Amino acid sequence: MALSRLDIHRRNRGERTLVTLAGDIGPATTPLLRAAVEQCLLDGVTEIDIDLATVGSCDTRGLDVLLSASRRAGRVHARLRLHHPCAQIVRLLDATGPNALLLTAPVGPVPPAGDLMSTATRAPEDPARRAGQPVLKEGIRLRRLTRRQAEDMREDIADLAAESVAGTAGEAYHDRGDLLHRLTVAAHRPGFALLVAETTVLVGCAFGFPVGSDGSGRRGHDGTLQEVVQRLTSRARFVVLTQVVARPHAQHRDIAHRLQQRLLTDLHSSLGVALLHPADRAGQAAFSSWGWQNIGEAVGLPGPVAPCVLTLSFEGRPPARR
Repeated sequence: MALSRLDIHRRNRGERTLVTLAGDIGPATTPLLRAAVEQCLLDGVTEIDIDLATVGSCDTRGLDVLLSASRRAGRVHARLRLHHPCAQIVRLLDATGPNALLLTAPVGPVPPAGDLMSTATRAPEDPARRAGQPVLKEGIRLRRLTRRQAEDMREDIADLAAESVAGTAGEAYHDRGDLLHRLTVAAHRPGFALLVAETTVLVGCAFGFPVGSDGSGRRGHDGTLQEVVQRLTSRARFVVLTQVVARPHAQHRDIAHRLQQRLLTDLHSSLGVALLHPADRAGQAAFSSWGWQNIGEAVGLPGPVAPCVLTLSFEGRPPARR
């Protein structure tokens, strides 16, 4: 029996891509479809048009790939639309529920042939092109979330944080419940900001809040922290980076640095401050690799131990230490 075939042709125009499929979407070709759509998102495409005019058949697993890709696209502010679906696909969509947003009017003019990237693939999938081994270049995008969006993504952030320290010496100092509590508390601070780095999935995040925004001191915990930082750095205004995490992969090593600098820029500050447990050597080493300096302990803050004060000067020079 002949192997089923799915030819995939992709044409790019800026951040918009037309993906034309020809053949059958079934058990042997579904991985190829998934890889093609995920690569579009990895490449930073924001409009994905999928032309199904020459698709002979599509099973439920193939439709699941399209629906899942549509949801992932929505998470990174992209959009996936289906054009010219056959009657079988329309019936499957009707059976799954309200998915009318996937369907659109006929595709407009395609991009020039000079922008064509074409692949003709035959099942089974070539192992060298598996979607689990993407090449990430400029497919990473940074996005600032609102408080509501931060609340919606809190579990994803906690999952990423757990993955970033799993199996390391610093795992004992990064409790999931503690992170979720700190995110909730920080989200209610004036000026709170949360940035995420995304491809088709969450690969990094950083969040925090400014202290001393109006040049005046505050009472309680913030006031004590402001006094400590001012004594150690001579600066009364700074941003507390409550959490910085990035997926542990060599291709993502600059994500944390980009997130930190963007967060300081968005909050109009040249100094970042982080507090770490003094025994968290792995965490301190990670911050050190990102350019942070350990300048002492914050004596007087609530807690059983005095945390280490780490600082990052956006101006590229270390803060003064007294």
